[in-house]
Amino acid sequence: MICLAVGAALIALGDDITLAWRHSVEKTMWEETWRATPDGLVLARARVEGTGAGMEPPPDARREGRFWAWTPRLPPQVRVTLRRSGAAGDWTICARGACREAAALAGGADPVFLKPCS
Repeated sequence: MICLAVGAALIALGDDITLAWRHSVEKTMWEETWRATPDGLVLARARVEGTGAGMEPPPDARREGRFWAWTPRLPPQVRVTLRRSGAAGDWTICARGACREAAALAGGADPVFLKPCS
């Protein structure tokens, strides 16, 4: 299970989530699918709508409609830190068939963390 940690509170999200945001410079969508595993959180898939400003997809990315998609090579993570920059909109967290803004889930707290929970 993946939880959103807000201070001492944990909000259970699901076994896999999609984290989405609009890039602050390019104004294009970036999406990541995270999965809970016994070893930690695994970044199972990444998708980016365009390129530029540090958003270049790797050579093995494939075009899927308007997105470039690939499977990142990142070891399992103990936690993922989410910070608001002020230059971009909020994070969108999709889990169990519903999407919500991180601020709505976390009451505007910053930073918040994704982490495995039982």
